[in-house]
Amino acid sequence: MPLNIPTIRGNHERQLLEQDVASMSLSDRHAFERLRAPHWHWLKNLPAELTINDDVLMVHGVPGDDRIYLLEDVTDTGVRPSSEARVLSLVADRSASLILCGHTHIPRQLRLADGRLIVNPGSVGLQAYDDDTPRSHVMESGSPHARYAIVERQNGEWNVEFKAIDYDWESAAAVAFENNRPDWVNALMTGRM
Repeated sequence: MPLNIPTIRGNHERQLLEQDVASMSLSDRHAFERLRAPHWHWLKNLPAELTINDDVLMVHGVPGDDRIYLLEDVTDTGVRPSSEARVLSLVADRSASLILCGHTHIPRQLRLADGRLIVNPGSVGLQAYDDDTPRSHVMESGSPHARYAIVERQNGEWNVEFKAIDYDWESAAAVAFENNRPDWVNALMTGRM
């Protein structure tokens, strides 16, 4: 907040703002109980998507929906990378040459045939989770490392460098356990459910 970094709202921010506290997940309820007036003001003013310099689009899931994965498909047999055709259908009306997404917590990139680059940097704080939307599945990065990406334009083309860094994931797992999230302990320690 103090750095005023371009930031968008994701599914959990939306859920904090829209859901009744009684129907919130443990994590959302935990956050709800700790947020103060400045945090609420900041959250309420976050856009669902943001375009920077007419050439970089930031979305959480897909344009218009923070619950749908852009770079992954959830099937009856598990999670797999999305086809380029599916991704194109989801970003067809967007002209940004760089699209930044999230939601899955899995680092991934896809360069479309038209040259546009789509990047999910991964997650800084939760390397695996399970979900039941659109059907039951797990997302796993496979390691406990915090993830981010550096994206630079060189000679007119976007290039991405993914980073995985050590942090004290044992302490993070202990905090999760202390806060009634034993299901997150293994996810934080291993990047697996």
